[in-house]
Amino acid sequence: MGTAIIFLLVALLAVFGTISALKNKNFLGIIFGAGALGVFGFFAIMTLIKLPESLPQ
Repeated sequence: MGTAIIFLLVALLAVFGTISALKNKNFLGIIFGAGALGVFGFFAIMTLIKLPESLPQ
């Protein structure tokens, strides 16, 4: 659970980084920021709603 919270904080930082990259028209920053947001955000949200418990065993 602690890892999911840390990853959620990283996803929030990725949001700010992506917005900053958009303002500066930094295309590589936009790609990496959006990628980090997608990966860390997806993992954090799916972990917090307990997706592994709903999978068949």
